[in-house]
Order: sequence, then C-alpha cells, then structure tokens
Amino acid sequence: MSGVDPNARINLSKASVLLVDGSQHSLDMLVQIMKGFGAAEVHRAQGVAETERLLKSKSFDLIVIDPNLADGDGYALVRDLRHSTNGSPNAFIPVILVSGHARASDVAKARDTGANYFVAKPITPNVLLQRIMFVSRDKRPFVEVGAYVGPDRRFKFEGPPVGSDGRRNSDLKSPLGTADEPNMSQNEIDMMIKPQRVML
Repeated sequence: MSGVDPNARINLSKASVLLVDGSQHSLDMLVQIMKGFGAAEVHRAQGVAETERLLKSKSFDLIVIDPNLADGDGYALVRDLRHSTNGSPNAFIPVILVSGHARASDVAKARDTGANYFVAKPITPNVLLQRIMFVSRDKRPFVEVGAYVGPDRRFKFEGPPVGSDGRRNSDLKSPLGTADEPNMSQNEIDMMIKPQRVML
C-alpha cells in the first residue's frame, strides 16, 4: 500500500475508539495519533481485565490493540471477543493489532484470532491511517468455520492444507515446527494479511 490518497475521506469525529497497550508511552502516542485523526471519543486500557470491563460496558467502532499485555494474552482477548457473537455488540467491530514483534508467526496468529489487520511498530500515523481506511471499507463477510470466527481470511498462496504434502515441489512438507524468524517488513505483513481474490 502506498501513501494515503489525498482525495480519500474518513470521518472519525463520531467514532468511539478503544486503544489497548501495556506501555503507557505507546498508549499516549496512540491516543495522540487518534485525536490527530479527529476521533473525539478515545478510550484507553493497559491490560486484559480493564479491556474486558470496557467491552462489556460500551460499544466501540474500532479497537487498536498491542497483544503483548502484562496481565494476559491480547491474542486470546481478540479471539474471545470474536466468539462472543451472541452477547457482545463489539464482536464484529474492526480490530487492528499493533506489535513490535512482526514475525510471520505473529502475523499469522493475529490473522487467526479474527483481527482485521496487523501493523508493525514503530507506528507512523500515515500507515495507521491507511489501515483504518482499509478496514472501514473492507466488505469481507464474517465467517464461523471450526474454531475461527472473524472476517473471511481466504488468501492466495497459503500453501497446502494441513496434513497434505501439496502438489508443488516448492510446497513445504507438514508438519512444521514453530520457526525462529526475523520480523517482517510492513509490506510483507500487508501481502500476508490483505485479502486476495480466490481464483476458482
């Protein structure tokens, strides 16, 4: 994704945004960025317990969350939120995960929780605004398939199904262990998380 289209418009003046980050400094930066985007109603939380309390008491239009929280797992928090489709008005709202750990396994984990997008730290306002604009226009339906609840996550080039060796010489054999890998660039994250047309 390139820079923000100067003709694009997004109005956050009536949006209610929840920002979750275990670092006070990062949380303060996120608040300033969102207020700079014109969001008038910005709520903040530093942990899982505080986030869960806010999610039960208020409806939001967007959640931006760092999954590495001191009192629990932010990935599990997002997964639980997506599974609360019967009782929570927040189950279907856009969720953007932000993290300084941007390994392929982290991005895949974020996608598999039902998050809409993943942004690598350090965050720049331009990149975050691009992703907010993307999720605001994202028309993917929510699906419930097995343990997954969230936006339809079908992507090209996912490799062979689990338990299959695949049909190409380049397909990796399964099962694979967890790799120790470097952080991905934001462009690599975008290619992994951005939905692609499925050619049938």
